[in-house]
Amino acid sequence: MEHKIKLMDEAAVARSLARITHEISERNRGVEGICLLGVKRRGVPIAKRLAENMKKFEGVTVPVGSIDITLYRDDLTETDDLPTAEACDIPCDVRTHHVIIVDDVMFTGRTARAAMEAVFRYGRPRSLQLAVLIDRGHRELPIRPDFVGKNIPTAKSERVFVMLAEHDGETAVYLK
Repeated sequence: MEHKIKLMDEAAVARSLARITHEISERNRGVEGICLLGVKRRGVPIAKRLAENMKKFEGVTVPVGSIDITLYRDDLTETDDLPTAEACDIPCDVRTHHVIIVDDVMFTGRTARAAMEAVFRYGRPRSLQLAVLIDRGHRELPIRPDFVGKNIPTAKSERVFVMLAEHDGETAVYLK
């Protein structure tokens, strides 16, 4: 893949995730009672990195799970094939936790809406928050992340690629 511009390197991603971790702790008066749910695919390793930071900074082990939004997308009628959903991995009772949905890039808001629907299928959390590494704007729904690593204004025709060592062999953010 040809990359136009490297926006963040591994160190910048790590700094952004450390800042998000501190913001989560401040907003929630610590990290007790928090559950991180990463949106498959790249939201999951980001959620795990946030949990590692919470363990390092706060000394608390936070449950981490994953959400598959496939069946909750609002564009299913526009696709030819019916999707098959992988199972969500919810490691706690969401009704007793402050749930933080974690994703790599926030764009139109449709993924976040689908993730919220998936969480509510398991119950009503004490609170529901959203953390994203990149917010690129162009919202189509009135949804805003609570925690943002970096705001990157983009043209609608541009694409943001979050690369994570767990999936891609490197950690960086590119704009193409």
